[in-house]
Amino acid sequence: MIKINLLPYREKEKKENLSRQISIIVGSVVVFILLLVLVHVNMTSAISNLETKNKEAESSLAILNKKIGDIEKYKRDKEELEQKLDVIVTLEKNRLAPVKILDDLAMLVPTKSIWLTKITQKDNRLNIEGNGRDNIAVANFMKTIENFEPIQSVDLISAKRVEIAGITFQNFNFSCVMKRGF
Repeated sequence: MIKINLLPYREKEKKENLSRQISIIVGSVVVFILLLVLVHVNMTSAISNLETKNKEAESSLAILNKKIGDIEKYKRDKEELEQKLDVIVTLEKNRLAPVKILDDLAMLVPTKSIWLTKITQKDNRLNIEGNGRDNIAVANFMKTIENFEPIQSVDLISAKRVEIAGITFQNFNFSCVMKRGF
């Protein structure tokens, strides 16, 4: 015998398929939303950790900048102190130089023909004023000074005859350039 099934089996399958598809889609959406929430929570905690590390790094940077500032101040103070010590050493080294130069210059003056009246020094220039017996004595003294070690060059500024107590002398004025280091 032949049986005829009048039930709509295709529609039943379609309804079952549709309900299965809806449950899969709803399940997928729920899983997707759960994944989004999980990613959001991870990102929020990562951002929070990074902000905490950033604040710690900024505080340690501030401490290190303060230490660097102290070191820079120390270096500046050290350089300033070294400069002062160099000046003191130079002054100590050159302390006796003018006395020695004047002593040596006094040894160069002929005793009976030249009389010095004034010696002045400004920077590296030395001005010598005095009186000589005659032009030859003044010229010889000028040559002697040119050969003096601390003197680089000698220029005659003026030479004129002067009468003192009835005796005629040659008044002279020399400008000398001193070598560096003297």
